[in-house]
Amino acid sequence: MAQSMVVDASALGALIFGEPQRYEVAARVAGFSLSAPDILPFELANLCLSKCRRQPASRDDLFAKYEMFREFNIDLLDVNHSDVLLLAEETGLTAYDASYLWLAHHLDAELVTLDGELASAHALLQRS
Repeated sequence: MAQSMVVDASALGALIFGEPQRYEVAARVAGFSLSAPDILPFELANLCLSKCRRQPASRDDLFAKYEMFREFNIDLLDVNHSDVLLLAEETGLTAYDASYLWLAHHLDAELVTLDGELASAHALLQRS
């Protein structure tokens, strides 16, 4: 079985919506089993909605791309919300971002994100 990685909405969004960083993300996740907190579909939906509001003529294409995330067979997992809250408080992250951090730590997995603040918090947590 492939080793697991936790992927956040910024990284997966780059892949499905064709952002410039998609090649970097694709290379990092190739051959890995992907996991994410169960909030991932909501965060991707919000990202899609934001893109639709900025590019209304692309709505149908963006909705179709949103549906592509299901093809990645990402294991959507529950998190311990109390621990996430404490981690958010400790790191200054949002509870949403802290849920990805908590899951990566809980699974002892690498975290794939394009969010600099989240990546920094992950690096600090790995060192401790």
